[in-house]
Amino acid sequence: MRLPGRAMATFRLALIQLHVSPIKSDNLTRACGLIREAAKQGAKIVSLPECFNSPYGTKYFPEYAEKIPGDSTQKLSEVAKECSVFVIGGSIPEEDAGRLYNTCAVFGPDGTLLVKHRKVTYCRVGLGICYDLRFAELAQIYAQRGCQLLVYPGAFNLTTGPAHWELLQRGRAVDNQVYVATASPARDDKASYVAWGHSTVVTPWGEVLAQAGTEETIVYSDIDLTKLAEIRQQIPIFSQKRSDLYAVEAKKP
Repeated sequence: MRLPGRAMATFRLALIQLHVSPIKSDNLTRACGLIREAAKQGAKIVSLPECFNSPYGTKYFPEYAEKIPGDSTQKLSEVAKECSVFVIGGSIPEEDAGRLYNTCAVFGPDGTLLVKHRKVTYCRVGLGICYDLRFAELAQIYAQRGCQLLVYPGAFNLTTGPAHWELLQRGRAVDNQVYVATASPARDDKASYVAWGHSTVVTPWGEVLAQAGTEETIVYSDIDLTKLAEIRQQIPIFSQKRSDLYAVEAKKP
């Protein structure tokens, strides 16, 4: 997702750590309300967590899956336009031609559904969902293409969360000199899948800039692209890589 025109030096990012219930309409209502709250607090890009409109787990996909465009994406489009913000729609179960997908839809401040690598306004943003955080190559390709912020709606559990959640984010951030943000569902100990929570923003220096606990909340971070540029100047990894010895390249579709 590439944000058009000149990048702003600083902008506010909001991660919504949503308490997800089995009732889709309640999830949508609460998500839209929190997007409005984030916009009032000055957020320009707002991210929802993975599977924000349904219980977590592929076993729920047949029941909760919908088309895109559909009811969930329509509501996200409307609230993005109402609040004039970019909305990274976490992910939802999608049905397309009889197949089920875990899909992230992104909307511009005019409510338009943005396809992958289309332009937005603040910086270049790369998107992944949950398990994608484990693959360093994806982050490297995004960095090579000029991304300054990587956003991963995800839901690690109580085993992988404490061991890997923050560790992987800090690794992706330092290795690629980018901001990394993760948006998790809030923890529900009664759910069939218990999410770790701890939605987080990490700087290109590997510092944890902001982090939630386990409850439903909004995490705010001011993303400073001037600081990012300074870090890249201090440690110029992009110009010093040995491309004669190794390379990571995206395959053409």
